[in-house]
Amino acid sequence: MGKAVRDDLHGLEISQKELQKLTNLPVKDELIIIINPLKEIVKKTVEKIKGSEGATVIFLGFSTFVFSYLVFDIIIRLFATWVTVPSWILLIILCFWGGGVTQILLYVWWKKRLEILKNNLTNSLQILLHDVDRYNAVIKAIDINDQIEEAGNPGVSIKERERVIEALQLTKTDLVRALKTERILRENKNFILRNTELFDNNLATLTAMQVTEQATEHGRLLNEALQIALDVQYEMKRLQNQS
Repeated sequence: MGKAVRDDLHGLEISQKELQKLTNLPVKDELIIIINPLKEIVKKTVEKIKGSEGATVIFLGFSTFVFSYLVFDIIIRLFATWVTVPSWILLIILCFWGGGVTQILLYVWWKKRLEILKNNLTNSLQILLHDVDRYNAVIKAIDINDQIEEAGNPGVSIKERERVIEALQLTKTDLVRALKTERILRENKNFILRNTELFDNNLATLTAMQVTEQATEHGRLLNEALQIALDVQYEMKRLQNQS
């Protein structure tokens, strides 16, 4: 999203953090490359150096580096007298070694989270995640359009913007409801499987709701939530037939 995003778009996007909270799964998790956070730190440091606090930043950074090196050198001299390599070379080696080990641990952790996602990724959740991507893409498109308009192109302004934003708000509400429903059904699948008779009436009620809502755009994602319930019901019956 652009830095100058308009107020009515704030809070509409479904972020990765929110998506992971709603699904309780590591959705869209990316492998952390340790060099990237370092690049970000260097970038911010350079920006500060170019600013009014440049001298202070340089002084603090240099002082921290020298102090850290002196402490490391003293520790080596006191507790590792057998080391013949100069302490500054040893420090560089340890930094590279530590970085490599950290990256390997991050990779193993990432692969483990991917496995968790793979084992819990239902067809219904895949559909909903695809809908979330489409929904976020619409918001991104509106934001880019706003930036083009603010650059001096009033002819590209979105007509009936309030209605568009209201429709997006309703869509987000339905998406969140559907994601919550999917999570509840997924995490309680074993209980539902053992007590299918308890949920028959609820599904009948939801089906009736679908008939009244199916003609409206607002009801489209409500129907998606219903489809999740029906998919689970079908899966439960299929599993029962196999047992």
